[in-house]
This record gives sequence, structure tokens and C-alpha cells, in this order.
Amino acid sequence: MLAFQSVYDLGFRHFETDLHLSSDGVLVCFHDDHLDRTTDGAGLVSGFTLSELQALDAGYRHGTSDGYPFRSQGVSVPTLEELLLTFPDASVVLDLKTDGLAEPLAALVERLDVADRLIVGSFSDERLDQFRGLTDGRVPTSTGPVAARMWVLASRMGRAAGGVATALQLPTHLRGVRVVDEKLIRAAHEAGVQVHVWTVNDPDEMTRLLDMGVDGLISDRGDLLKDLLIERGDWVDR
Repeated sequence: MLAFQSVYDLGFRHFETDLHLSSDGVLVCFHDDHLDRTTDGAGLVSGFTLSELQALDAGYRHGTSDGYPFRSQGVSVPTLEELLLTFPDASVVLDLKTDGLAEPLAALVERLDVADRLIVGSFSDERLDQFRGLTDGRVPTSTGPVAARMWVLASRMGRAAGGVATALQLPTHLRGVRVVDEKLIRAAHEAGVQVHVWTVNDPDEMTRLLDMGVDGLISDRGDLLKDLLIERGDWVDR
């Protein structure tokens, strides 16, 4: 929540986070499958109840050039519900990191009435198809890996690939090959599909992509992105 609050205070109202499920069925915002890299716990996220997860120090191993400044600062593992309720004017890109998330997410979307605040993506086309079926397509989604490859290939021939995704969410490069270029952006926009690019932390790369016409940048460096948008005259105060 400290990270979300920091970018919220900068003025951003679009977040991105990954989802996992606790052993008692609660959706939590966490990147890794395992707890070991950033917390003082060890093991699979899915092996712990929510109360056990929230008892961990989620900033314990989060190292920076200054050491471990987030240790013992009360940083815990947040739930998706906590995120959505704490920032009711923010929209969120969600990555379904594992199987078994589609049903609890669909139920949460219904209970909180947040379909218009989300874009749901995944590195699994099957997970996305399941979620779309559970929500009758009411929640915007991005492309899974198979659909993304179809878009990239089709755009090289000046065509759209179709499908039901609202946005293409892609890396700038994959295995040394540039993924996002003018042809892709043009084909997507002609089909009414947005193009979002991850993870862009370099201002020169941000500038290049914005000049090409991408609709969104997913970045760890909101401070640098804000400075660039102000410089370009594109920043809107919230």
C-alpha cells in the first residue's frame, strides 16, 4: 500500500498489480509466487491464510541502495479489496498470475461493482477466457500471449488481429526483437484497441513510445514519468 499511496500522491490514478490467492481464498496484491524475495516469510503465497500473510513484514527484504529502509515499517501484504476501497477514484490493471483466480475475482467485481475500474490481463489466454466467460465480457481485458503474438504478426502486414481485448499490453522487446512499433500502434488504433507498454523506466524510451502514440506506459518510476509528462505539456493535475 505504501507504493500505491506514493504514486497516488504524485497524482496518478492508474495502478498495476499482480494477483495471487491466499489459502483461505482471498485475492492479494503480490508479484512473486513465493514470499522469499521481499518478505520475512518463505514458501508459496497460496500456502498461507490471509491473516498469516498480513502478519509478515512485506518490506523486509526489499533492498535499495540505502539498504532495507522498509523493514519494520508496518508494510504488509494488501488485499485487492483493500486497494480498491482505499483508492475509489483509481483504476487498476490486474495480472492473473496463477490458475484459480478468475472465479474469486469475478465475485469481487460483482460485489464491489468495479467492472469499469479494471483491465484484467494474464500470461494465460485460458485464464482470461475463463474470466471473460464468468463476467460476460463486462470487464475490459488485455491480450494473453497467444492473442498478443497474433496481433504482432498481423500488424506487420498492416492488419488487425481481432478478438475481444480492450488493450494490447506488451513489452517493448521480446528476445531482442522489437514488439511495439508504428505498424502495431496504427493497426490497434484503427480497431479501437489501446496499446500499453511495460515496463518502461527510462525517460528516453518513454519519450520514444509517447511520440509513437502509445496510450499507456507501465513504469516503476512514476516520478520520472510525471516529470516527462509535465515537460511535454501532457500532465493533468488530479
